[in-house]
Amino acid sequence: SADGWLKTGDVGVISADGFLTLTDRAKDVIKSGGEWISSVDLENALMAHPEVAEAAVVAVPDEKWGERPLATVVLKEGATVNYTGLREFLARTVAKWQLPERWTFIEAVPKTSVGKFDKKVIRKQYADGALDVTKLD
Repeated sequence: SADGWLKTGDVGVISADGFLTLTDRAKDVIKSGGEWISSVDLENALMAHPEVAEAAVVAVPDEKWGERPLATVVLKEGATVNYTGLREFLARTVAKWQLPERWTFIEAVPKTSVGKFDKKVIRKQYADGALDVTKLD
């Protein structure tokens, strides 16, 4: 850009040693009550569960917090885990305020032509009421 910055749309942190770690895409960060939640961190934590094949997390509107995470999860064949079990699993590695209240199981995460998660499709499905979403307390 004219001010000398390369605008990639990525979000990251710079360590005390000067190393840059990319944590998410700006459009995919969940802005909840003044805090930022990394969708990628939640996805990676969910996909560490032995019964989860894939998981995509997107921001959805929330009356109280502005945005909150929606976890869309593809279970492995024969999986028996439920939303509460997945949330308890996540609670071991992420802060309580980052835990999704909204969950849905899906057959497959939509992908772009290059194989990345197509979060635009998931956000549209949510907005259109096409997802069967369960809200946990």
